[in-house]
Amino acid sequence: MPLSFRSRLFLGFGFLWLLLLSASLYLAGRRVEGSLRERLEATLLQDAAKVAEAYRQGRAGLLLTTGGVFLHLYREDGEPLILTEPRHRLPPPLLQRAREAPRVFWQEGFAAALVRTPLGLLALTADTAPVEEALFALRQALLEAFLLLFPLGTGLLYLAARFAARPLEAAAQAIAARSPERLDPIPLSLPKDEFGRMVEAVNALLRALKEAKERERAFLAEVSHELRTPLTVLLGHLDRLRRNPQDLEALATAQRTAERMRRLVEDLLALARGEAERSLNLFIVDLKALAEEAVREQGVGFQGEALEVLGDPDRLLQLLRNLIANGVRAAGKEGVGVRLRREGDWALLEVEDQGPGIPQDLLPRLFQRFARGPGGGTGLGLAIAHAIAKAHGGEIEVESQPGRTVFRVRLPLLPEE
Repeated sequence: MPLSFRSRLFLGFGFLWLLLLSASLYLAGRRVEGSLRERLEATLLQDAAKVAEAYRQGRAGLLLTTGGVFLHLYREDGEPLILTEPRHRLPPPLLQRAREAPRVFWQEGFAAALVRTPLGLLALTADTAPVEEALFALRQALLEAFLLLFPLGTGLLYLAARFAARPLEAAAQAIAARSPERLDPIPLSLPKDEFGRMVEAVNALLRALKEAKERERAFLAEVSHELRTPLTVLLGHLDRLRRNPQDLEALATAQRTAERMRRLVEDLLALARGEAERSLNLFIVDLKALAEEAVREQGVGFQGEALEVLGDPDRLLQLLRNLIANGVRAAGKEGVGVRLRREGDWALLEVEDQGPGIPQDLLPRLFQRFARGPGGGTGLGLAIAHAIAKAHGGEIEVESQPGRTVFRVRLPLLPEE
């Protein structure tokens, strides 16, 4: 079973605490040990220098030593002349290393400062037992400090790890409780640190998922509604045709209804697949000829000049049909006009209708799916028109007030060269 974040955090900082505490106590012990040894060496060197100087001046130097220091005098061949502490006798090889200046040598159980004098080899020795006892007491104290500080620090580290991991654990539990049926934000108030930014990002994702789910529900509801009505009409006219196969009016109505359903399904597929934005078959397109074809189908007025763009003629024709159909639903054929003209390096296509206008609160989301204007419709045509204009490097905008609504499409003109 993998360790939790809190456990990993605790173990990591516990290991660091063990290393830091051990290193600190070890360095403190070595520092004190070195200080004690340095102090003993300094005492021996100082006393050896005083006694050696006294002997050079012909004075007795024994009284110049400090307490706890033993004086020894050897001949040049290593034979002892004065040996005040037999346990501190120096071996002949060590005596041969004597110089004019005193030097300290460490032996088992004592330390000796050795110096060459006119009377012979002078050695001042001192027991290292007090130093060893002090070091033993120091090691015991350090061990006791370790046994006290390590559990105490470990406990504090556990509390710190628990406190530090608590927001993350709470966020993890709240995130784990979320599901496709529960997408409400995580109710945690955290500072703007890494955890806080992570929770904010998750909340933003949950909001986006909730909005997408709501749009999906709305999409399915709208599609069901849009398909139900023409299907009901189509079934009714098919029933009339079943009873009277000669009813040409019912046949024509059924055909128109089926065509409307076909266009609706094509619009849905175009939006679902993103075909309005991808897979463009580019040609040099005569916008005037394309607009004339579209207005001829709808029976609305047109005026404009010949302009050429690089684009997909099928998609651009679909854009024009959708905009003109939107105007016809709002104002009828007589109230719709289409204009085409040059505006700098752009081809400006305007579709104007004299309908009731579009509410101001609807304008910001007019090109979203299922955003219905006063004229009705599926709410898909304008979304597809916007996607097609964007895919061609153009733009589409709308200006509306009661009695006048203008859709303006700008497409980049083909360079003259």
